[in-house]
Amino acid sequence: MYDIIVVGGGPAGMTAALYGLRNGKSVLVIEKTGFGGQITHSPNVENYPGTLSMSGNEFAERTLDQILHQGAEIEIETVTEVVSEAGRKLVRTAEGGEYEARAVILATGVKHRMLGLPGENELVGEGISFCAVCDGDFYTGQTVCVAGGGNSALQEAILLSGKCKQVVMLQDLPFFTGEARLQEVLFARENVKSFTDVKITRLLTENGALTGVQIEGRSDGAKQTIPCDGLFVAIGLIPENEPFRDLADLNDYGYFDSDEQCLTKTPGIFVAGDCRSKRIRQLTTAAADGATAALAACSYLDRL
Repeated sequence: MYDIIVVGGGPAGMTAALYGLRNGKSVLVIEKTGFGGQITHSPNVENYPGTLSMSGNEFAERTLDQILHQGAEIEIETVTEVVSEAGRKLVRTAEGGEYEARAVILATGVKHRMLGLPGENELVGEGISFCAVCDGDFYTGQTVCVAGGGNSALQEAILLSGKCKQVVMLQDLPFFTGEARLQEVLFARENVKSFTDVKITRLLTENGALTGVQIEGRSDGAKQTIPCDGLFVAIGLIPENEPFRDLADLNDYGYFDSDEQCLTKTPGIFVAGDCRSKRIRQLTTAAADGATAALAACSYLDRL
């Protein structure tokens, strides 16, 4: 039996493992695909304290090496169920694995909602981005498109409009759904252009780099090519928390309904990172959640 099992190997999960290990606990991290989570899509990370520049993959590799050095065990499996019983938690996986611990930290992360276009995955980090705070500086003085029309898309575009030569908003509805105040701020800027009631139908590339997008009017079918150096996709995030709703309450959007303490309704079950209900989702806030959840888990274990 482990002291702590961490479900998810992103920044929150690996930080949780690190803090658990540093507190003398045995820790197993179960990750379904690859360590690092969404940060691995960022070719350059320049907003992490103490590091001038690194790629997301570098961050993931360094952190994984760090927790392995501290004694973490890892499994590459997909967790499908966590059962809370008296004095123990059973973690089951799609591969048939069953692991036992006294506490579990759910750091399941989120995935970005994609456009579903051919070649899209290959362009992530090479022209397609999801975070203006992370990647906006790389498009200084260039033209970018932003797909989306809600608050997140508007906020991304406001930040980008302060750096880029031009920002082109592409909204698939006939209107923008974000707050009126955000729309006022954004569309008052001369370098912002918008198209509504359009869908992106094609990604244009040259030598493997994004050069533009093709759009089509939803009502009239009119096609148009928009040249751009980058595309920021802000059409929503998808949490994958449904298998754990009996252990931790979910909000209306599917995120764990937990505050900064990272606690849940189930003793011994904690949550951390982007999967949790929160306003800011950044590398630093994910790491902060991991530390908080791990220290809460350690306190819980020390009281048993």
